[in-house]
Amino acid sequence: MSNLAITFSKLGKWADAEQLEIQVLDMTERILGKKHPHTLSSISNLATTCQKLGKWADAEQLLIQVLGMRERTLGKEHPDTLSTMSNLAATFSQLGKWADAEQLQIQVLDLREQILGKEHPDTLSTMSNLATTFSKLGKWADAEQLQTEVLDIIEMTLEKE
Repeated sequence: MSNLAITFSKLGKWADAEQLEIQVLDMTERILGKKHPHTLSSISNLATTCQKLGKWADAEQLLIQVLGMRERTLGKEHPDTLSTMSNLAATFSQLGKWADAEQLQIQVLDLREQILGKEHPDTLSTMSNLATTFSKLGKWADAEQLQTEVLDIIEMTLEKE
């Protein structure tokens, strides 16, 4: 069922994907438990589908749940935890919760810089997202500084190649 839900997602059949993902989540919770990695992935997949359907409040609730469990079980520095933090920050942005988005993006950026380095695409993407959030908050100087830094890093990386 999970594979069919993924296929529906790839085809843009988000409502069909959502129905199957709810069933998959119910089964994984019952069989594997709420904290099992497969259950957390099922919740995360459902959150992504909710985002695609514009159900941002539902996505927010699901991602908060996943983030809490992943932080406790995997730690803040785990790639799955960082992805969940980033997805939650994007959801906050869609909901206009710019201060919450900013706080989470700063945490993600700090961790990604430590773990992946400044030149990693995920780090650069986080920097760019944070710059957008700074703009939405009217922090124009911070936005400019961060976007300039992103551009400088990209140019340096391209010159190396």
